[in-house]
Amino acid sequence: MNEPIGDLSNRMRDIFRLVVEAYLDRGQPVGSKALAGAASLSPASIRGVMQELEERGLLTHPHTSAGRIPTESGLRLFVDGIMHNSLPRQSERVAIEAQLKDRSIEEALAAATATLSGLSACAGVILAPKTELRLRQLSFVPLAPDRALAVLVGADGRVENRVVPLPPGISQVALTEVGNYVSERLSGLTLAEAELRLRAEIVDRREAIDAVAAELVARGFADWSEDVSQRPVLIVRGQANLIDEAAAADLDRVRRLLDELEDRQEIARLLEGAREGQGCRIFIGSENRMFALSGSSVIAAPYRGSQGQVVGVVGVIGPTRLNYARVVPMVDFTAQAITRYMR
Repeated sequence: MNEPIGDLSNRMRDIFRLVVEAYLDRGQPVGSKALAGAASLSPASIRGVMQELEERGLLTHPHTSAGRIPTESGLRLFVDGIMHNSLPRQSERVAIEAQLKDRSIEEALAAATATLSGLSACAGVILAPKTELRLRQLSFVPLAPDRALAVLVGADGRVENRVVPLPPGISQVALTEVGNYVSERLSGLTLAEAELRLRAEIVDRREAIDAVAAELVARGFADWSEDVSQRPVLIVRGQANLIDEAAAADLDRVRRLLDELEDRQEIARLLEGAREGQGCRIFIGSENRMFALSGSSVIAAPYRGSQGQVVGVVGVIGPTRLNYARVVPMVDFTAQAITRYMR
């Protein structure tokens, strides 16, 4: 259970705020002497208050030194009850909005996420709206008598590759012909539309294309369409920002976090959980299962499409020692800027 902020005396609340802010700023345990000037109290009085805050589970000391750091419960209390949000700086707002001009949707979202990552010194992540893949070109590269690599190019430039098994006796000429037919006659169609058209051609025999090759492609389109529709469109930018000077003291945690960032499906599921909120959702350390091992925080906010519906989520992933008062408004502003762009 989190300690209610109202249960702290004014003195305890002031000392707790100073400890958390100093820790988030420097990333080092905070001692009583460092707070003596700001708190207008003697180091001995500050130590007494810090000890009481530790007994309440809000502070801890990582080793034998007298310095304290906030616990995850303490950080949650700070974020929910003490931290004051404000707008990002003008320069930060301009930098984010500049990425959302004169670009395709996916390019704009990727650029805005990269900028958010750079400004926050975290990894930037965005769950983008799913868009149907429309065909531009299909070709086959033979790998063996019973296998070929199917290369599908979408109208937006996306490339999908997969190895497909070949029926006995199918020729490379037949594969080339059906690939040419798709590229010339089905360009601009979705995968589902192309599958229906191909099956109609097989039944009506209106085109001189090999029925076996056409059926292979039609079946492939059906599987491909289902796979693409279920695959989250997740963009991750700025993992290198996580490897800074402070990370040198905790390389194992950083390695774990970088490994966790490779699991795109899990990140997408985590971000999906932020769709329901009106503003930023903040997951600190073990509050989310995925990043519990690395002790990382996730700040995410939903953005909306032209009809006002939630179509995606944007956020950052970084160490629990984040400047929450600066990064939370930055994520929230990015979500609002993307919402304006999507309209």
